[in-house]
Amino acid sequence: MPSRLFAYLSYRDAPAALRWLEAVGFATTVRQDGDDGRVLHSEVRLGDAVLMVASHDADYGRAPLVGRSTGQGLYLLVDDVDDRYARALAAGGASVFPPEDTEWGSRRCRLLDPEGIEWSFGTYEPGTASW
Repeated sequence: MPSRLFAYLSYRDAPAALRWLEAVGFATTVRQDGDDGRVLHSEVRLGDAVLMVASHDADYGRAPLVGRSTGQGLYLLVDDVDDRYARALAAGGASVFPPEDTEWGSRRCRLLDPEGIEWSFGTYEPGTASW
């Protein structure tokens, strides 16, 4: 069986986070809300990428941006980095660095979502390099 990795994220305002994820191209496929409006569990999908998203159950901290990274984040393989970057900014993301061509022949950008989670969009596909 091939290895599969799924990420989960919690947000202070999970409904707003889901709207941001939808703006950058994810579709919400599962959502269970509590009586208080908190998101107990949800799943968003973009192609083969699936994330689980819920409301915070504690006051979690976020790694601060130091230079061009928080030191932890998510990388999404996309065909059109510039379009995805523009959509993410329009939906309330904050630029870390705009789309750029890399020395290894791919295109990438980095930003923070509205709650400070680091996202990179790029055309490089991890696991396929034969350097």
